[in-house]
Amino acid sequence: MIYTQNYQPLAFPLLSLLFAALPVIVLFALLVIKRSPVPLAAAGGAIAAFVVAVLVYRMPLSMAGLAFLNGALFALLPICYVLIGAMLLYNITVETGCFDRIKASVAGLSPDHRLQAVLIAFCFGAFLEGAAGAGTPVAICAAMLVGLGFKPFQAACICLIANTSPVAYGGFGTPLLTLEGVTGIDIRTLSHMAGNQLPILSCIVPLWLVRCMCGWKETKEVMPAIMVAGGSFALCQFIFAHSSAYPLTDLAGGLISLVITGTFLRYWKPKRIWRYETQSAEAQADESVADALIKQHTAPLMPLKEAISAWMPFILLCILMVAVGVNKKKLDSLEIGPVKGMYTLHIAGLDKQIERTPPVVEKNTLEAAVFKFNWLTTPGTPVILTVLMVLRLLKVTREQLRIVVKRTANQMLIPVPTIVFMLGLGSITRLGGLDATLGMAFKNTGVAYPFFAAMLGWLGVFLTGTDAGSNALFGSLQKITAMQIGLNPTLITVANSSGGVMGKMIDAQSICVATAATDQVGSEADIFKFVLPHSVMLAAIIGLLVLLQAYVYPFTLMVPH
Repeated sequence: MIYTQNYQPLAFPLLSLLFAALPVIVLFALLVIKRSPVPLAAAGGAIAAFVVAVLVYRMPLSMAGLAFLNGALFALLPICYVLIGAMLLYNITVETGCFDRIKASVAGLSPDHRLQAVLIAFCFGAFLEGAAGAGTPVAICAAMLVGLGFKPFQAACICLIANTSPVAYGGFGTPLLTLEGVTGIDIRTLSHMAGNQLPILSCIVPLWLVRCMCGWKETKEVMPAIMVAGGSFALCQFIFAHSSAYPLTDLAGGLISLVITGTFLRYWKPKRIWRYETQSAEAQADESVADALIKQHTAPLMPLKEAISAWMPFILLCILMVAVGVNKKKLDSLEIGPVKGMYTLHIAGLDKQIERTPPVVEKNTLEAAVFKFNWLTTPGTPVILTVLMVLRLLKVTREQLRIVVKRTANQMLIPVPTIVFMLGLGSITRLGGLDATLGMAFKNTGVAYPFFAAMLGWLGVFLTGTDAGSNALFGSLQKITAMQIGLNPTLITVANSSGGVMGKMIDAQSICVATAATDQVGSEADIFKFVLPHSVMLAAIIGLLVLLQAYVYPFTLMVPH
């Protein structure tokens, strides 16, 4: 039986739009207004999506259930898999004392929290996003910042904001590869367009990051370091995006930016050290208290050899991630007897049973529902391999391992079911056709559509939890709409990805990863309310840039033809 999606299931388009938005409304109301536990809020949103899909969109009951299962499988692998591995690795470094040495190496460069946020959340986070994505940067970097003295809430929010501009090239360019698959536009052309948008954002994000932490006066004090970090990353991003090595854009940009900024901080220091502890009323009133706090967290500059030794667990992680990413195609196609590098599960009763129709796609298309179990190349595997190597490297005892496993299991009790419900919700909205109803509402904005193209991508990431998911959701719709109203399809489809990256900081999946990593499960609503305005404003900046590139010279020269 074929289920053909109907994008206006009710007689009144506005009523159809309201029902399509109901799962998001329920999720928001439970999470932010009722302050329900986040798994309950996610479950409520998923149930609302299921009911609307079945009763309003007339999706067969069995298909709606299988659609939820499709999303849940993706939630478990790769997202929960990589999150569990990342937290195991972090907890091992804490339990063995290795993390104290890492903190000392960073404090030796600067005990200033503003600079530590730029180094860890922005530079190192961009590298991890390029290598793996799937929540890895937020999980590892947020936990590291807490270890450096950041309050858990602050660490979570900072890492969510920082994990934006690199996302379009995350996981060796997976989002843009997905966009190529649904639009038919060559990946090199898409990369060129993204390379003419995202570097501008990369210069803004570290500045925005620090400004979220403190006032303008304190931000200006570290402006040289901000410019070095943002400028070096943006330049690398621009160069690699326009080259044949575009999959390495984030890897190279994050690594080079980290090295250049770290080297810069060996020779340049701000006039005064700023830490969250020094902003207390007592420290503000008594300089000796502030000085004592700064002295307590100041470490001598660590020799390079010792710093490399301290960072060895994460160096091993980076090496394995790069090795797996570069050899992904070979490893996925590997077959040794009955053992394969990737197993493909076609979900019976769902795969090729759902038909998308114009104007969402160019021609009637049967949607695939395939779960790819690429156990060798999924980001969680190099993380778990790193964990196994670090167990020997750091000589972890059985008692230490027991403590680490127990702590990690407790940290995962809430995030795992939440992520499962959220990805299930996203899968139902996509396969049921609810997403297209929401997306088509943006189509009626006329000449302002370039701005709303970016906002549509932002909505897609909020719904699916990934930039690749948003591109799969709305990429084809963006291209078709652009052609219908006479806009460049490359510009508009890439706007979906560039605008979408700003939705990463508000999707429930990322927020759950952040709260799990910082051990503050239950504060998801507070984090959501904090990052939401930043997410909207940064997405609007991308929207305005796309609007200029669509109509205003010389910005129009930035669009490849």
